[in-house]
Formats: sequence, C-alpha cells, structure tokens
Amino acid sequence: MGLVHTVGLVLHPERDSAPAIKTITDWARRRDVTVLGLPDEVGRIACEAVAVGPEELAERSSLLVSLGGDGTMLRTMRLGAGRATPVLGVNLGRLGFLPEIDVDGLPTALSSIDNHHYSVESRLAVRTTLPDGREVTAFNDIALCRIPGDGLAAVAIRVEDHAFVRYAADAVIVATPTGSTAYSFSSGGPIVSPTVRAVLVVAAAAHSSFNRAMVLSADEALALDVLPRSGRLAVEVDGRVDGRVGPGDRLAVRALADAARVVRLGHTSFYERARRKLQVRGSAEVDGAGEGAYPPYGTINPC
Repeated sequence: MGLVHTVGLVLHPERDSAPAIKTITDWARRRDVTVLGLPDEVGRIACEAVAVGPEELAERSSLLVSLGGDGTMLRTMRLGAGRATPVLGVNLGRLGFLPEIDVDGLPTALSSIDNHHYSVESRLAVRTTLPDGREVTAFNDIALCRIPGDGLAAVAIRVEDHAFVRYAADAVIVATPTGSTAYSFSSGGPIVSPTVRAVLVVAAAAHSSFNRAMVLSADEALALDVLPRSGRLAVEVDGRVDGRVGPGDRLAVRALADAARVVRLGHTSFYERARRKLQVRGSAEVDGAGEGAYPPYGTINPC
C-alpha cells in the first residue's frame, strides 16, 4: 500500500504554482489520492484541490507539499509543527536551502515517497510565549529587533537561570541550525548542520565589547531579558513581526526537537546547497594546487 493518501498544498503568495499543482493533481487522480489546499490559496487558481482550514490541512495530510521557496517551506513546517507528516519542498524560482526538487522532478518524487523510497531530516524549532500570551514557533529564528527611533536592543542572556552576557545591538537572534544560514549568518554566526541539536544566540551589529555568538545545547533553558535601557523591540518570528516587547519583559525560549520532518531524496547534501546559496569560494592561496580535485573551500562571499 502506498504511503500517500492525502496531499496538503501550501502555496507561495505570488509565484506561479499552477503547473506544479496540475502535476500533483494529475498524479493524485491516477492513484485516488485526495489533494487539499488552504481556501485563500487554491481559491485563486482553478484546480481540483479541496479547500480546508489550516488545522484540517495539517491533520489530514499524509504529505505536505510546499510550492515556493524557503519562506513558503518555513510556513509549511510551522503549519505541521509537532506532527510526523513529511514535508516536501518544491522550488519555484530562486535556489533555496530547504526545497528538495524543482517542478519537473515532482512525478518521480511523489512516486518515490509513495513507495517509501526517501529519507527525512528532522528539524529543530524554537518556541516562546509573547507578553500578550500568544505562543509562537520558528524554524529559522526568533529575533528581538530595534525599532528605528526607539533605541538599541539591550538584552541580557540567561542560560539555566544563570546570567551570562548583556548585548547591546541592533538585534539579538535566537536561531536554529536551519536558521544558521539566514539572519544569524549575516550577523556573523556559524554555519551549523541541520542534524545538530543546538540553539544559536547571535547579536546583530553589536555595540558591546562582547559580540561573539553562543551555541547552546537544545536541552538548556534560555531566557532573554529586555533591560531597562533598551528601546521597544519588534519580535520577528521567521522574518515576520509577530509582536513587541519592552523594558522589563522576559522571553523564555525552548527548543523543540523533531518539530518537522523534511523530505530528502538524496539528490544534494546540505553542504552542496550551502556552497551554492552562500557562494562559497576557494582561497587564493590554495586554489592553484590540485585544481579540480576538491570543491572550493575557505572564504565565504555572501554577495
């Protein structure tokens, strides 16, 4: 019996996903598989997908398919957070870290998954509760960011209830290994394999003498205290503003292991995707020796 009984679609808000949807619905019709989608997304495209709400989509789907880029993939992972449902990323447009295939690889990928011929990467998430009581989950990062005109982000870091460091910065970022190649990376943080169970704390444009990133165990309790001299800060969750914090507020951040399961078909590795996306180049001192024997390594040019 095939693994896939119901496919749940999550679409990029702007990119043309009609060809990919047609490929999926054609494949599903031949196998008597149901295709679901969110009402505001499939409603703008004439297709056979059944419109359901987010909870029902996550609950009923035996496979979630993200049609877009990294942002759409992150949204799909948040929608299915905590479930064992595998998530297949389909790239529409620019190269991303998370999507596994392009549209032309869909029929083969769907059949491989249906026949259990795939592997998964478990992805760690971070979660916190905002001052208004709302719980938010991120697969890339949660960042406390200065609001222009409101002063710096002055934030104290506590680990296992022990005070460690106070950052004064444009932002203080708590990132997952998945998010190590996003905002954290642009702020000087390390690249971390998605298989590592760790949480990164990185200050963006630090104004304090200590500006180093921290790597914590996923099991350690982490808290961010907004200090009295801090300005009001925006709380960004995977790049979108979800709330505000101010002096005196505390955010306790916890890691969620195995919060999502990303489909991998063995076409590329994390390091191959990272080299292409971050444009890793070789060192001028070593590139001349043994050309072609090894892939370029050394310096990183993010431009």
